[in-house]
Amino acid sequence: MPESFEQLLDRAASLFGIGSAYYDIWGRQHHTSTEAKQAILRALGVGVDSQEQLEQSLNELERQQWRRILPPAVVAEESATLELALNLAADALGNRARVTIRREDGATEQLDLNPWELPQTASIEMDGQTRVRVKARLRVQLPLGYHEIKVSVSDAVATTRYIVTPARAYTPPQLGRGARAAGIAVSLYGVRSARNWGCGDFRDLHGLIDWVADEVGASFLALNPLHAIHNRRPFNTSPYLPNSIYYQNFLYLDLESMEDFRACRRAQTLRQAPEIAAEIEALRATPFVEYERVSGLKLRFLKMAFVQFLREWRKDSPRAREFRTFLCREGNLLELFATYCALDEWMHRRDPEVWLWTQWPEPFQNPESVEVQEFRKKHWRSVLFYQYLQWQIDRQLGAAQEYARNRGLSIGLYHDLALATDRFGSDLWAHRPFYVDGCRVGSPPDDFSPKGQDWAFPPPNAVRHRENGYCLFAESIRKNCRHGGALRIDHVMRLFRLFWIPDEFEATDGAYVRELNEDLVRILALESVRNRVLIVGEDLGTVEPSVRETLSRLGILSYRLFYFEKDGNGAFRHNSAYPSQALVSSTTHDLPTLAGFWMGADIDARRDAGLIDDAAFSSQTENRRQEKQKMLDVLFEQRYLHSGLPRRAEDYPELTGDLHHAVMGFLAETPSQLLAINHEDLTKEPHQQNLPGSTWQYPNWGRKMRFTIEELRHHHEARAYTAMAANWIRQSGRRNLTE
Repeated sequence: MPESFEQLLDRAASLFGIGSAYYDIWGRQHHTSTEAKQAILRALGVGVDSQEQLEQSLNELERQQWRRILPPAVVAEESATLELALNLAADALGNRARVTIRREDGATEQLDLNPWELPQTASIEMDGQTRVRVKARLRVQLPLGYHEIKVSVSDAVATTRYIVTPARAYTPPQLGRGARAAGIAVSLYGVRSARNWGCGDFRDLHGLIDWVADEVGASFLALNPLHAIHNRRPFNTSPYLPNSIYYQNFLYLDLESMEDFRACRRAQTLRQAPEIAAEIEALRATPFVEYERVSGLKLRFLKMAFVQFLREWRKDSPRAREFRTFLCREGNLLELFATYCALDEWMHRRDPEVWLWTQWPEPFQNPESVEVQEFRKKHWRSVLFYQYLQWQIDRQLGAAQEYARNRGLSIGLYHDLALATDRFGSDLWAHRPFYVDGCRVGSPPDDFSPKGQDWAFPPPNAVRHRENGYCLFAESIRKNCRHGGALRIDHVMRLFRLFWIPDEFEATDGAYVRELNEDLVRILALESVRNRVLIVGEDLGTVEPSVRETLSRLGILSYRLFYFEKDGNGAFRHNSAYPSQALVSSTTHDLPTLAGFWMGADIDARRDAGLIDDAAFSSQTENRRQEKQKMLDVLFEQRYLHSGLPRRAEDYPELTGDLHHAVMGFLAETPSQLLAINHEDLTKEPHQQNLPGSTWQYPNWGRKMRFTIEELRHHHEARAYTAMAANWIRQSGRRNLTE
């Protein structure tokens, strides 16, 4: 019996991993509508407007797979046996096949196969001939890495990228033997000091490292994503919606430690000018980071430093040769990013109303166009300038990680890889085929967003990434592992599935779309082992049990927050029930700080921003009172609060010293391998960094630390908070790991 349209649609949806339904956080099931399936498939290039068109699309997809001798990429665990599935014409089975293996290091070897001797696993009749799938098992052991395999049969030739991965991600040996460690989490942009230019920078990072090493006794310093952003408020300052996930924000550069800045007399003279000194002092004094002013000021001086460097570039000095080596290593990826930055600046200078690459003249929207190539040649200094900035960032960030390790932080810097990329940023301009046009990523309804969340960036195109041999995905991990000892993967469920919302649809009408998770997680493990970087997967929200099982099997740490760790009855778990293979923390950037939680500052902020009405405000306030009481219950039950203290939530309008001390102790004594103490929670700051759902209504991603770096060491209140954290770290046995 022929398939109906709905059956064909379901088969196509299944082929592309589109879920038939999802459950929200309250356990309610939402079925994926026919219209949503059609819209997602249409965005993926599948014809779905009629039964005939759908049949043709499915048939062509199957034919494309069978026409390939080899898949575009194979991801396999390290083994003594190399396995390949070959699709061959039946009449070619009698011909010998030549297999050429080119290892990552350039070494090659050749083998011959007799296809007629190989087991057949499937066959199909197409184009007037029979095609057969055979399975080849070769006694070849390839090392970890990215290799190339070419198969030649008769006149047909095919190549695949063969990626050999470890069984598990990297784990410091001490953690594998039951040791536990702790660190401090900071938003680098918000770090205050007596010497920065209004935004935390890499010299401030050295100061924080000294504080953590000398006063806290921790093993790592966790940072916000350092990704490049456009530095424009209010829409372009989120480190989790970057311009590029491959490169970093020049705002973090410490200009005054740059050799070219120090050598540039003009820059030195201008830096001493009263109006410049006054501007820097004013930027330091602002309660929020003034992104446009800081970036404008820094770019002015960075360009002077670059002009100074060009003298060395022309003379081919040792530093110029070091820069050329960097350019060779980064290759086309950096050239595309720098070209975008130069074009963005040039277009906006010509027309101040042009802010987005989608507003550029059409030829410039294509990075491969003749016009873009000509621009790159004509404006080579501007392109080279933005490459120079990334070289300087690489040098300073590398020096910071080396300094952290030398100061005894056994893990050092803990970086963060954002899930998203700005649809108007350089990644979309440069690598558009790797994103799906016509859909956005978001999340289903939950406690904080009853109507679901629309994150407004496009989902990755899994087919294109596999066709590319996962090159871009591997680069995203590799570049964010560099100069660190740990890497947090924001929304690690992305490796398994993402919630897609078709354009013109509401968030509640979206659907989960599955990724090629086994390939992605294994490549993540490979880069982890190669870079000796511990991986933490942020697995908050609705998480399928199989996701955490896979992450655990591959040695990737779970991410557990105090607010969310509850049993089946809604009570907070005892800290002994926390998993050992995890990082534990009190909160994160999108959630209230501990002080804010007790005061209800986040609920007030949502009402003030117009995100909730009076009824929702009252409901959330009552729910918060109940949550606070449940927290008190577990803290009293486990004796982190002593019997002489009040037991009712109403008696704690603020985060008292006893309560603050109790929560820190509760978290420190979990069995979880890592503890991250947010600096806002360490110093009892009431306001969170980001209020989800808001843009101009709340000062997202700009709030500065309560204390300067200097005050962390000398202010009596800050020293008391530091001493409390150091005491709990020491008392709980979270010693600094050593090799």
